[in-house]
Amino acid sequence: MRSPLTGIRIIDWTIWQQGPVATQMLADLGAEVIKIEERERGDPGRGIMAVAGGSTNRGGRNFYFEANNKHKLSVALDLKRPEAREIVYKLAAKSDVFVQNFRKGVPKRLGLDYQTLKEHNPRLIYASASGYGPNGPDSGEPSFDYLGQARSGVMNTLGVDGSTPTYIFGGIADQMGGVMLAYGVLAALLARERYGVGQEVDASHLGSMMALQGLNVVARTFTGKEFNRNTRLNAFNPLWNHYQCADGKWLCLGMLQPDRYWKDFCKTIGRTDLTDDPKYADMRTRGHNAPELIAVLDQAFATKTRQEWMKALKEGGDFIYTVVNRVADLPDDPQVQANEYIVHHEVPGLGQMQLLGMPVKLSETPGDPRGHAPELGEQTETILTELLGHTWDDIARLRDLNVI
Repeated sequence: MRSPLTGIRIIDWTIWQQGPVATQMLADLGAEVIKIEERERGDPGRGIMAVAGGSTNRGGRNFYFEANNKHKLSVALDLKRPEAREIVYKLAAKSDVFVQNFRKGVPKRLGLDYQTLKEHNPRLIYASASGYGPNGPDSGEPSFDYLGQARSGVMNTLGVDGSTPTYIFGGIADQMGGVMLAYGVLAALLARERYGVGQEVDASHLGSMMALQGLNVVARTFTGKEFNRNTRLNAFNPLWNHYQCADGKWLCLGMLQPDRYWKDFCKTIGRTDLTDDPKYADMRTRGHNAPELIAVLDQAFATKTRQEWMKALKEGGDFIYTVVNRVADLPDDPQVQANEYIVHHEVPGLGQMQLLGMPVKLSETPGDPRGHAPELGEQTETILTELLGHTWDDIARLRDLNVI
């Protein structure tokens, strides 16, 4: 099976989540990713569950590191030693992309900045995952996912006006930053193919989370106002809302043109009397009386289970609706299964595991999300001997010097 990035080699000098997600996405597309890790402890993501007081996934592996580092080859180096940096220079000369997510100034101090590496490979694409972008007064400030959510405004889009900012669990800013960095790397690879140039790429928490909220941000810049923070109890369009059913499960309605559906909808829920009520005559009047109408619809949906309502809506008209899933529901969702958004993979020593699948489908070069994360330094000797031409005497000397 062909993959779109087969033959592309990436040096991954990243830690935690934002950078590793980007390189893993590229690995899913077929790129060879060589992960440079700190010699003794490796990527701190390897031990995050112990720090957080959680248990490992199984077999000594934790889900955080596994989630962000499938497919990769691990080389463990002490980058404070010149011999280790020479190894990186040799890798850069044989690679297409170098990815890092360290604080501004750290790469230059270690001699791993773009200006240094492009001397070894002028066509190299040098990608940085940053907190606040490469320019400006805060470009050198450290950032983590929490700060990315805070600075980007997304924490103030949840809840209602006057409520406290709300953090979204799961490393959303890191994840989105990784997605955007992968997007930038793909654009740079295409540009190199067309124009023959290497270049720097930067994707930040701040910029990525603003892109995620594109409509919110443009509403502010275009109209001078931001969207109000609302709850389902005062949604202006009650047919763009979610409702709890008799079994405690939730159903979501998504009808942006509610007047098209109103009469059939009232019939389906057994409330034809609502169609003649002047308070609910059209979208505008329903919007002005939304809290009262939502209370009526809450009572209606509470009379049947979600499955019963799904059947009734399917038979009652051309409605737009779906279930409200929990994350725990996703692996068993038939749509998730049919599109392989979750895939199964046999990991040596761990058995069958479920992994995040490909979110994008390519018919001829689909990529492959199945893989597992490496042990610390697992491929160090292989990379040095087979790719860089070191002898076993070289390997012994580098070990004696604590370089590898």
